[in-house]
Formats: sequence, C-alpha cells, structure tokens
Amino acid sequence: MNKTITHVFLSHGLESGPGGTKIQALKALAESFASVQAHAIDHRSTKDPAVRLTQMQDAIAASGADPHNIILAGSSMGGWVCAQASEQTPVLGCFLLAPALAMEGYPQSSPRIQAKHVQIIHGWDDDVVPPMPVIELARQQALPALILPDNHRLANSLQRITKEFRLFLARAGIK
Repeated sequence: MNKTITHVFLSHGLESGPGGTKIQALKALAESFASVQAHAIDHRSTKDPAVRLTQMQDAIAASGADPHNIILAGSSMGGWVCAQASEQTPVLGCFLLAPALAMEGYPQSSPRIQAKHVQIIHGWDDDVVPPMPVIELARQQALPALILPDNHRLANSLQRITKEFRLFLARAGIK
C-alpha cells in the first residue's frame, strides 16, 4: 500500500534562521508523524521577501510534492512567504505565526491565502507586525485567527503554538 507523504515547508522570519526555536519546534512536531517530510528553508542569504518567496517556490518544486499534500508554516516574513506562495499555488494548509501581512514595503502585502486549512496566530503586543491589520485581513478572508497575550516573537506561547500546530495537522488529516 502506497502511503501519501505530506510535505511541510517551514519559513523563518527576517532576523531568524531555520534553526530558530519556533521553526525547530514545528519541524520536530511535523516529523513525529510517519507520513510527513519536513523542510526548513534557509532564507538567511537575503532579506528581500520576493527572493525568499522564490526560494520557497524552488524548494517546493524540487520536492516534487503535490500541492494537495503541502502544508506551509511560517513566522513573520516567513508567514508572508507562505501566504503569498499559497496565493500562487493553493495548498493543503497554511499555519502562520505573526505573519508580516498588510505591511508597507512588501510586494503584494495582503495576499489572498488559498489553503484548505488555515490558522493565524498573532500576539496582541506585537510591535513589529501590528495585530489589527492582520486581524482585518483574516476577517476579510474569513480565516481563523488566534490572538495571544504575547509579542512578535511569541516566545511565551511556544507550548500553545505547538499544541495548535498538532491540532491543525489533525484537521488537515495528518496521522
């Protein structure tokens, strides 16, 4: 019997890396499922969101994964990368942490997130990506958003984030 592999692509924030705390926690959780292959994209070579989007698209293409079996998970600028990638190629899921959405200076700052399953998690005290424009974008697109008493890094919410990611993967049918 052929088992379907779900590919989880993780995209870190502007000042972080693929070894960052949140990305590694999500990657470890994803890899705890036998049917998941996780890919933490290394975007440290550039701070340009458009270049990072191209890096994500290249990683997806190189994997050969079917978009129906792809989950994108990103933090901050990585959240924008995942949201934008889903606009261009609808995927199974988008899990976005403090996504840099509705931000000036980003190409297409308010992408139409196209995924069967979406979860946005943001901090009320985020002083990098203000929560209200992200909440408004979620409202406009009828997307679930969880707002936590935390700042941009969501460092105090790691346990809650991993719990939510596990539930998200279950809703997406990952076993």
